[in-house]
This record gives sequence, structure tokens and C-alpha cells, in this order.
Amino acid sequence: MDGVNGVELAVFIALFGFVSVLGFLAARWRRAETLASLDQWGLGGRRFGPWISWFLIGGDLYTAYTFVAVPALLFGAGAIGFFAVPYTIIVYPLVFLAALRLWSVSHRHGYVTPADFVRGRHGSRTLALAIALTGIVATMPYIALQLVGIQAVLEVIGIKGHWPLIIAFAILAAYTYQSGLRAPALIAFVKDGLIYVVVLVAVIYIPIKLHGFDDIFAAADKKFAASPAPGDGTLLSSAQYLGFSTLALGSALALFVYPHSVTALLASRSRDTIKRTLTALPAYSLLLGLLALLGYMAIAAGIKPITAGSGKPDVNTVVPLLFDKMFSDWFSGVAFAAIAIGALVPAAIMSIAASNLFTRNVYREYLRPDATPAEEARVSKLTSLVVKGGAVLVIIAIDPQFSIDLQLIGGVIVLQTLPAIVLGLYTRWFHRWALLAGWAAGLVAGALMLYDTPNPMTGKQHFGGAQYALSKFGFDSKVTIYTGVIALTLNLVVAVAGTLVLRAARAPAGADTTRPDDYHVEAGDAGVGPLPVSAGQQAPA
Repeated sequence: MDGVNGVELAVFIALFGFVSVLGFLAARWRRAETLASLDQWGLGGRRFGPWISWFLIGGDLYTAYTFVAVPALLFGAGAIGFFAVPYTIIVYPLVFLAALRLWSVSHRHGYVTPADFVRGRHGSRTLALAIALTGIVATMPYIALQLVGIQAVLEVIGIKGHWPLIIAFAILAAYTYQSGLRAPALIAFVKDGLIYVVVLVAVIYIPIKLHGFDDIFAAADKKFAASPAPGDGTLLSSAQYLGFSTLALGSALALFVYPHSVTALLASRSRDTIKRTLTALPAYSLLLGLLALLGYMAIAAGIKPITAGSGKPDVNTVVPLLFDKMFSDWFSGVAFAAIAIGALVPAAIMSIAASNLFTRNVYREYLRPDATPAEEARVSKLTSLVVKGGAVLVIIAIDPQFSIDLQLIGGVIVLQTLPAIVLGLYTRWFHRWALLAGWAAGLVAGALMLYDTPNPMTGKQHFGGAQYALSKFGFDSKVTIYTGVIALTLNLVVAVAGTLVLRAARAPAGADTTRPDDYHVEAGDAGVGPLPVSAGQQAPA
């Protein structure tokens, strides 16, 4: 595109500026006496009710990358892109009971991170450190990916270079530093409202202009029929069934062990709040299903992705280009602002979650065990700035397309924390060292399989996707399976076998500092509340 669209840019800046002001004002919203503690700065005082939690968790899970990349995947590969719809449907029943138990025990003991729970449940500083570092590593590329959505929008508006991204994240860093989790919680209302309006208008107005869904699907069929790629199409091939289903299941299992998901859950004020929130969150899945169809609409509209600096088409630009072509300039500006604001909310929560992990499970556990709550909050604020700065450097230093591949690695990585966290909520049977061995085995196997996965469409020989071919194991088959599920299976096998061996050898288990009734407490129960003790320790009853 040539030149800057002034109307789109003006609307974009106005809405972006509005939410930035909200971010700074959020420090006064539901104001506490002080934000100098992780409970207040990093979890919003643990006082968010059903409406706030619904917007916060929804804004946390449905990111700008989701709203750009899912339609882009349908544009480029077809039906496989719909995996995001079933996984966001099955995820809520899967996590319902686990989320309630994690909230209760965390509320009783003042846990701020999932690694805090692992430390207390399994009595292992080493295992907790492994879970914390895994969460940080998996979250970093996810934060960087939020920039991809903003960058795609800015390219379509006509703005080149990295300086607008730097300015946007500098503003994000400033109001997150000041307001903590209250900032994304307040902005989430605006973000989700804008996205619902834009998507509902798009799925009604654009099909009318394109003469209906019959013509839209016909155009997609024609494109994929002419494509040399064997795996694309508006219908899955039989060889894709297992890969599609395991990708949906593995993604669902991984979604709520990401640190930012746990952070949003722990900010809820009660178990009843979580029940209501998780029950209502599938409404976002309906929105996602409608939004995914924008990929096919872009095909029917004849959209050609902008060519990136590497000379390859950047498919992340297809949705912004579709909006730019189909909408008036002012409404395109609204849509672009919705995508950009959709990046700010999850990026803020992710940076807070990563900084809380470092503060609680590295700094306090190993460097300053006697750190005061105020010192914890200060360190977490500073770490959140470093995390955001690192995300910006990732986008500036490398090809953004490579950072998208890193997100696939992040999903496989974070899935290996599931046994220690989720199974730990229900049983203490697993030995701490066996869980650590399973974690290590899953990570190594996952990394090797990701390295061994080529992508013939892009020419990459390694890290070309998260689907591993069964032919690599000697099967005469074209079937693939999600790499994360294979790695998690190995993780569980090693954890079970290791536990049997260690128990037979009578190896000492770590001290469990939780109690059975901790997993069922509700806010307001007698004697219940965050305890002023170090993570993993328990105050006298």
C-alpha cells in the first residue's frame, strides 16, 4: 500500500489514546490503600467479580494474535485452522474443577503463581523452579506475538518501521507499572466491546458485499484445488483427523497452565465467580468461529498479503487488508484499534504473570528469602518492564514469522508443566523427582521433534510446525499428531515409572504443606485467607 491513510490513523490513535488513559486511571479503580504487594499489584487484590473476570480472562485468552492468525491460517491452509474452535469449547469443562481447586488452595496460602502451588504441594524448590522457568520461557514469545497483530495493522495503515511498536509498548509498560493487573482488567471492557462490534458487523456486512457464503466457500474451494500443497482445503483429509483432534486437545490442556491464565483465575474473588465465568466464556468461542470465516472471506475478496521485508507474503495482514477494502476509512480505524487494543490486554497480563514467577520463585526463593511484600512488588514491576522490552527486541531483531514459530514451541513447552500442577491438585502419589524427570524428558523429546519437523511450503528444514509425522516412528502412514501430546505422554510415562521405582526404593518424598480441606475453601470461610508466609510454607493452624 502507498501512503498513510489519515482517517484510519486518526481513529486508531484516538481509541488507542483513550485506553491508555484508562490504563493510568486504573490505579484509582477499586483502589487499595497501597499497591505495594503482589496481591494488590499482580492480582488486583483478588477481588474481581464475575463480570470483570469474564472480560479479563476472555481478554487474556483471546489475543490479538488469535484474531489475526486464526483467519490467516484458514486463508493459507483451510479447514485445519478451525482447530481453534473445538479447543476453546472443550477447554472450559476440562479446567472447571481444576480451576476451583487451584483457586481455593491458592487463596488459603496466598499463592500468587502456579509454581508457588507446586512448591507447597510437592515440597520441592527445584521442581518449583523448573515450573517457573518453563512458564517464563513459554510466555515470552507469546508476548512478542502480540506485536505481530499491531505490526500488521500499522503496515496496512501505511506506517513502516518499528518505532510505533516501541512507543505502543512503552505506553503499555508505563501504565502496567503504575496500575498492575487493574489496568488490563479495566481496558478489557473496551477491548472486548470493540471486537464484538467489529466481528459481528464483519460477518454480516462482508458476506452481503461478497454475494453470500456460497460464493465465499466456492472461492476458497477453487483456491485450494489449484494449490500444490497436499494438506489444504475446506475439508480435512483423512490423514489430518488425528493431527487436528490432538492439536485441539493438546491446545486445550496447555491453555490454562499458561501463567497468565492462572493469574487471571487467581484474581477472582471466589469459587462462585470462577464457576460463572467459565460457564459464560464459551460465548467467546462463538465469536472465534465467526471470526475464523474472515480467512475465507479474504480469499473471496481477492486479498493479496503484503510482502514482508524477507520478500515473502505476510499472511498476518490479510484480515486488516480485508477490513481496509470492505469498510469505510473510519470503521476500518475502529477495527484496527480493536486488534491493537486486543494486543495490549493479554500482553499486560502475560508480562505481569512472568514477572510474578521470577519474583516469587526465583528472587524470593533463592536470592532474598526475607524480601518484604513491598520489595516483591517493586521487583515484579521492574521485571515486567524487562519482559516487555525483551518482547520488543524479539520482533526488532528477528523475522516476525520466526517468532510465530516460537509460539508453537511455547505450547509444547508449557504443556510439560501439566502433571506437576494439575495432577498435583488431585493426588500426592507422584514423587517430586519423578515429576522433574518426566518434565525434563517431555521438554527434550518435544524440542527434538520440533527441530525434526520441516515445512515444505516455507522451505524450512527445522521448527516448521507442531505436527509430527508418524512415519518418523517407522509407520507407513501420512498421519501426523500434535507434538505436544507425544511429549506429554512421554512425560507421564517417565513420571509414573519413576514414582514406582522411587517408592520401591523408599526415597523420601517432599513435605506437603497443604491440607485436604484447602482445596474446597470459599472466600469468607472461617480462618481462610492469604497467609503472610513464604511461598510453599504454611502458617501454624
